Amino acid sequence: MNITRSSAEKLDREDPLAAARERFYIPNPETIYLDGNSLGRLPLETRDRIAQVVDNQWGDHLIRSWSEGWMELPTSIGDRLGGATLGAQNGETIVCDNVTVNIKKIMYAAQLMRADRPDVIAHRGDFPTDRYLATHQTNARGGHVRWIEHDTALDPRSLDADDITALLDEQVAFVHLSAVDYRSAAVADLVAITNAVHDAGALMIWDCSHAAGAIELDLHAIDADFAVGCSYKYLNGGPGAPAWIWVNSRNHDELATPIPGWMGHADVFAMSDEYVPAAGVRQFMTGTPSPIAMAAVDAGVGIIAEYGMGAIHRKAKELTTYAVDLADELFDGLGVTVASPRSAEHRGAHVTLRHPNARALVDELVARDVIPDFRNPDGIRIGLSPLTTRFVDIYDGLTAMHGLVL
Repeated sequence: MNITRSSAEKLDREDPLAAARERFYIPNPETIYLDGNSLGRLPLETRDRIAQVVDNQWGDHLIRSWSEGWMELPTSIGDRLGGATLGAQNGETIVCDNVTVNIKKIMYAAQLMRADRPDVIAHRGDFPTDRYLATHQTNARGGHVRWIEHDTALDPRSLDADDITALLDEQVAFVHLSAVDYRSAAVADLVAITNAVHDAGALMIWDCSHAAGAIELDLHAIDADFAVGCSYKYLNGGPGAPAWIWVNSRNHDELATPIPGWMGHADVFAMSDEYVPAAGVRQFMTGTPSPIAMAAVDAGVGIIAEYGMGAIHRKAKELTTYAVDLADELFDGLGVTVASPRSAEHRGAHVTLRHPNARALVDELVARDVIPDFRNPDGIRIGLSPLTTRFVDIYDGLTAMHGLVL
């Protein structure tokens, strides 16, 4: 096989999502941005939406804007986000806080729902926050974390039910895993794992930070209990954008929150002495949300909803397949290995390459206006955001890397 730049240009001409790139602010077309899995590009609409909130709502209507729509933003945008990317029903998703705080909330709720079960299962290779919180939550309840020890950095296969079956018993309250591995991009066997967890009487929490907006999700078909994720990656909600929580409606009556904030009260303006939680996911609200940040999330989610996750996921698979094939051709015998699953069906929307000098390579690429992402100890993540990444970006970026490793 001989992959050329002209083949990448042809794929871009035939791409049904090519016009989506024009919806984003790209001041320097020469920049090769391969880090949309860490921070998505800025939608043009976001600047207008934020200006509207700042000038017309905050600037003109001032505090009246709270009664003119601001109070409903966490739930209304949550419904839009959940419907567009999670297969959620209205009333199941809320946009609030950040991923760390939200994981703590749902771990707390899940463990109270299984109060006689002190232990949890988590993955030793998961994102640090997920691991820290699993340990913190079990320590608080006098339990232990049962770790899945599989090292995805060395073996980028997808997690499946066999990875957890031996760890499950009547002492496990919940299992918390990432739907897409943040290093390898491996997509877990969501249905089989969730079924195994339920067969043992435990609850299933999925961290969808690297999945929402990258792969098609139907949390009801998966039969998950809880999910959480960020909105600044593939949802293009901006740096530090509010995260989200999803709770299957069957669990709403059993929910409890560890943070009884005034915005999660059943009557926000009652100012009562006693905390009375709101029904359903709204009780996971804590303090006052930012309408400015919410507007950015809504604009990003709106573009996702317009193009549809079916088309977006198809392009993600095409982009990652092209990247893997090109990497195989360019780096054969040069000490660069593909550290993501070979099957597009088992990959998210990024590809990880391993090289002993990964840190230095990434630094040099960034100096040349090619922007991938380094992950310790030797990973180079090539983030391929389907709405903004072109095939020529992959070709030019990997070709630039090839010149550095020769």
